[in-house]
Amino acid sequence: MSEVTHQQVELLLHIYDLRREPRLRQARSWYVGNFSPPASLEEFTAKYPMGSEDQTSFRMVTSYWDMVAGIANRGLIDEELFFESSGELWLVWEKVKGLAPAWRAAFKMPHLLANLEECARRYEAWREKRAPGANEAMRQFFAQMVQTRAQSSGA
Repeated sequence: MSEVTHQQVELLLHIYDLRREPRLRQARSWYVGNFSPPASLEEFTAKYPMGSEDQTSFRMVTSYWDMVAGIANRGLIDEELFFESSGELWLVWEKVKGLAPAWRAAFKMPHLLANLEECARRYEAWREKRAPGANEAMRQFFAQMVQTRAQSSGA
């Protein structure tokens, strides 16, 4: 285990504190509970139009976690310490990873959400090493949640 500095602990606490900001908290709650990854960029645009509350929430969550991932990717915070309390980052990437290639191509931005992708990849490897099978169990759990929500809404 590496030496964690007081600055890194303060940074982690600050990152956590920002997550508690009321509008970001609302956006995070919407993202985890209501955002369903569309099958295409066109479906995303139709389902979450620019200027809508849902689109704003989506952008808040993905940009927040992409920014935080950039901090982690640059080694500004101890990775083990960060990963122990930042599993939400992985879920955010899990929900957008299927659309990332289309966004990157459409906007001609090959690095769009690249910080999030890279950090989520390392987090997944870290979690699998600590708890083999946990990643697949989490994917199954979230798939079941989506299916249950769809059945209860009559979709």
